[in-house]
Amino acid sequence: MENWLISIMNEYGYIGILLLIALENIFPPIPSEVILTFGGFMTTTTDLTIMGVVIASTIGSVLGAVVLYGIGLLLDVENLEKIVDRWGHILRLTRDDLYKADAWFDKYGPWTVFFCRFVPLIRSLISIPAGMSNMNFFLFLILTTIGTFIWNIVLINLGASVGDSWDSIVGYMDIYSNIVYVVLAILLVLFIFIYIKTRKPRRR
Repeated sequence: MENWLISIMNEYGYIGILLLIALENIFPPIPSEVILTFGGFMTTTTDLTIMGVVIASTIGSVLGAVVLYGIGLLLDVENLEKIVDRWGHILRLTRDDLYKADAWFDKYGPWTVFFCRFVPLIRSLISIPAGMSNMNFFLFLILTTIGTFIWNIVLINLGASVGDSWDSIVGYMDIYSNIVYVVLAILLVLFIFIYIKTRKPRRR
């Protein structure tokens, strides 16, 4: 996949970077680290500039985030209620659980959207619950742009600073991603454990 990404960036420059980053937001398995660090390296060998790559990648990220936000709007709480009514006994979910989750996101959503922009995989998917909770679109847009801009400018500058060794940054980012995934997995297990434990008294 890396060769395919690099060939597109070499051929289409800023437009290629913008489109690839937008696609990466919609399909998280596409490695943004490769796009951003190689984009930084390209500024040392082509007429592309760091700020130009940052702007193109940020626009692409925001476009992709808006698409996922729109998907979240389609999967709003009312539609989820129908799913819970039908499958809640299997998923062990109730409408009350949905309302609590929605209320939590209403309260902490803005901070969540911003800080999740620095977490691999989640940085893209967080746009969906933002749409589901009907988070103010302009606030979502501002926080997404700021968080994405910071993430992009760091990786692009790293790619530019190491030159031919840009792929070494990708290696370090893989380690960072794996650590994050392990932490998220542990938190998920803890959440499920606590959730099941707190629901036991209700069944009695």
